Amino acid sequence: EAFLTTFSKNAYNVDRYYDANLEQLLIGHVRNNVYDIIHLEGLFVAPYVDAVRRNCKTKLVYRAHNIEHQIWERLAQQKNDPFKKFYLRLMSHRIKKYEIQQVNKFDAVAVFTAQDQGTMMLYGAKMPVEIVPVGVELSHYRPDLEKTEFPSLFFLGSLDWTPNREGIEWFLHAFQNELEHDELPVKFYVAGNNIPEEFDEYEVMGKIFIQGEVDDALEFVNSKAIMIVPLLSGGGMRVKIVEGMAMEKCIISTSLGAEGINYKNGVNILIANTREEFLRSIRRCIAD
Repeated sequence: EAFLTTFSKNAYNVDRYYDANLEQLLIGHVRNNVYDIIHLEGLFVAPYVDAVRRNCKTKLVYRAHNIEHQIWERLAQQKNDPFKKFYLRLMSHRIKKYEIQQVNKFDAVAVFTAQDQGTMMLYGAKMPVEIVPVGVELSHYRPDLEKTEFPSLFFLGSLDWTPNREGIEWFLHAFQNELEHDELPVKFYVAGNNIPEEFDEYEVMGKIFIQGEVDDALEFVNSKAIMIVPLLSGGGMRVKIVEGMAMEKCIISTSLGAEGINYKNGVNILIANTREEFLRSIRRCIAD
């Protein structure tokens, strides 16, 4: 599939989310109703902007979850395989072209971070680009330390998002031996949507648990102690970190994972960008 899309001129990663039936449904809604604003959430619904624009005069706002092509460029930087590097850079180039083209069809853009605002302006965005950061309703986040297993490590995130999958694969490869042989005396739990079946091979009885989707994400977060965010690529702002902070978790993240969050390293988060830094941070959390 990757080989075939190499020779396509389309931004395949976006095109595959397009659905003609959904487009017709949207056209029916915008023709038959009056809206003050129509909000399109993320690049993967941007293919519908032309159809919506043709059928109403409502102001259209685009919510940028991240700068999508930057994720692909950063993924390319992680690869040693020349074909994979070439393919990811090609995809990045095509998505960048598509992203700029689509964004300029909106009346306004809302981004999560100042970094993403600056990137949008650099690309020549002519409409207002406003920072609207992630917010949480604190009354929904009620940590209960009596139900927290200490020490314990956990990762929570959807593994159909490539940066999450690559990050957690890197972490498991880096620390599987230490976790399995108790050099790191802590259990590690991996939870989230769309975890591939092959991840079951990482399970180690009583040490590493691949849990998959959980019924209650906040209950799961509360039950564990130390949040791992080993992102090696990505962009925007990680909502899971903001929610982890609201649940009073100790969080160990790469600089990239914590991008866009107003943190102070060593005060409200631990930043680790290498295996050695992660190891040092995990040991510190287990001991303290």
